[in-house]
Amino acid sequence: MRLITGVGFDRMLNALGRAQRTPEAEAALPPYDVESVDDDRYRITMALAGWSPEELTVIAEANVLSIEGKRQPNAAPRNFLHRGIALAPFRCQFELADFVVVLGAGLENGLLTIELERQILEAMKPRKIEISAGEAKAWTQSRRARQAAE
Repeated sequence: MRLITGVGFDRMLNALGRAQRTPEAEAALPPYDVESVDDDRYRITMALAGWSPEELTVIAEANVLSIEGKRQPNAAPRNFLHRGIALAPFRCQFELADFVVVLGAGLENGLLTIELERQILEAMKPRKIEISAGEAKAWTQSRRARQAAE
């Protein structure tokens, strides 16, 4: 089963994403939390009791984080009287907002934790432009010199 969830988008987009998910799609996946740690940090925690790191794959590419679980075959047959631990293969995708990067992942006590951070480049951050008299003329002159050189 596959599910796509947004991380790092504003609250309105997250609300729209929640409204589009079906209960059937949610029930087929391991339970998970998406947490906002602070303004630029997020954490995804997925409950994966019985899974080992070798059976899990976490891939970040472009703006998508994929988590996949594939069980390794058990050589010894087991006779279950009740089987309640979900061991079916799964694939879950999270759509990441621009500039959200995966910092790392860890599996401890049956919980897979993935740390994310929004890293906006300095050139993309808003900055205040000082306005001063007389300098616009110098900027225009240097611009004309660059155009003439081309």
